[in-house]
Amino acid sequence: MKGLLALALVIAVICTADASRMRRRHRRIRTTTTERPTSEQLGRGDISEAEHIEHGMSESLDEKRYHEAEIARVNDLLNEVSNEENEDEEINMEDPCLKVHCSAGRVCEINEHGDAMCNCIKDCPYETDSRRMVCTNFNETWQSDCEVYRQRCLCLDNSDQCRGPQYHHVQIEYYGTCREMPDCTESEMSDFPRRMRDWLFNIMRDMAERRELTPHYLKMEREAESNLTRRWANAAIWKWCDLDAQTNDRFVSRHELFPIRAPLMALEHCIAPFLDRCDADDDHRVTLAEWGKCLELDELEMEERCDDFNENAEHYL
Repeated sequence: MKGLLALALVIAVICTADASRMRRRHRRIRTTTTERPTSEQLGRGDISEAEHIEHGMSESLDEKRYHEAEIARVNDLLNEVSNEENEDEEINMEDPCLKVHCSAGRVCEINEHGDAMCNCIKDCPYETDSRRMVCTNFNETWQSDCEVYRQRCLCLDNSDQCRGPQYHHVQIEYYGTCREMPDCTESEMSDFPRRMRDWLFNIMRDMAERRELTPHYLKMEREAESNLTRRWANAAIWKWCDLDAQTNDRFVSRHELFPIRAPLMALEHCIAPFLDRCDADDDHRVTLAEWGKCLELDELEMEERCDDFNENAEHYL
């Protein structure tokens, strides 16, 4: 931008100088006579016609040289602007953080070797709005989700700022301050898988109507609409794959279950214990087989269906 402004200024100066020269030359031409000078004029030492022509030729040569010099300056400025733009593009292209995705609580930084590193966030913005507060799985109210993610990151990196080993697995239960939740009764828990299956299918159908599903998931939804035996399995596979989309590591972590748990906590107090049961081996991650079993679906069929849809999905990429 600075280069363009400088270029515009130079062009304006050139135009002004040219106009000034033309005015001076025009005045000189108007005052020049074609009559031969008298002996009296020659005696007074007036400039002869030959001298006047010689002076005009010299001035014309000076103007030509001036124009050539200014053209060279303009070209130099254009090259300088072009080089600056190319350097900016090279800087953007060479930024290693552009291709790095850091997990929650981390930010990409370039180390002394020029490599991209995902480091823990140093400071989180101070929040005063109570709606920004979150309640964790330890029933503790934190100022923001950023603070929770940052603390977990510090503990995973064995930082001295980690509050304790239990915070390796700290997670957000829901937004807002912590409050007492009613217990989920056995009858409520026994009926919850059915309600969860219906909820997943309804969400999938709504997204299909809004055209927010990818082509192969849209195909799954249409199959579920026409084939009732596929309805719940397709919806369960879709949501599990959707939760695993970023990492694509064939399991869903407790953190990745957050988009399901947090919005439903205020309405469905059984969602938290239900998802805890899904993690049958308590390794803080849910496989597709565990997800199917939790929803009371055929585990083997779930895995076979997932493989089939993953193969078909390649045709849509």
